[in-house]
Order: sequence, then structure tokens, then C-alpha cells
Amino acid sequence: MILPRRIYDLGLSHKAVSVYCYLCGRADKNGECYPSVGRIAEDLSLSTCTVFRAFNELGKRDLLERFPRYHPQGGRRSSLYRIKGEITKTNRSKKRGGSVV
Repeated sequence: MILPRRIYDLGLSHKAVSVYCYLCGRADKNGECYPSVGRIAEDLSLSTCTVFRAFNELGKRDLLERFPRYHPQGGRRSSLYRIKGEITKTNRSKKRGGSVV
């Protein structure tokens, strides 16, 4: 998935950009993924608190949606993350000048 350069112009912290890029790299064609917070923190060498702060920052910029998931027996699972913004499938498929953007 190719990120728009505009991500760096939004005034996000570098940790929020890192988390966003990480989630984009894990997302499917619909812009969805579900790694655990612990996995994200470990892979990026961040604390779980920092990952949650990044989620909040991305949510305020309307770049990320989080949905809780549960096991059929009632226990929590990792959240579902939906990437929003310019890189989602619907926005990438718009045509400009005869070519797919």
C-alpha cells in the first residue's frame, strides 16, 4: 500500500505516523486489519501507552476507526482497525485523467 505524502503534512507525531504506516502495511484491500496492541508495540519498539496515544491522535484526525472484537465465549480479542483517509479502496479507485489514482 502506498501512502500519500500528505501524511507528513498533517502535524501528526512521528509515533502516530509510525503506527499509521504499520497498520497500512498490515491492512487488507478494504483497509482493515486486527493486530494486537502488544504486537504493534513490540514490532515498533513502543510502549502500549504510546500506541494508544497514537490511536487517539489518528482517530481525532479521522484517519483510523477502531472496533472491539469478542470471542464467541465472551472474551476480548484484538480490535479491528479500519484505515480511513485517502488510501482506502474507494478513494484509490477514483480516476483522474484516465488513470487509476
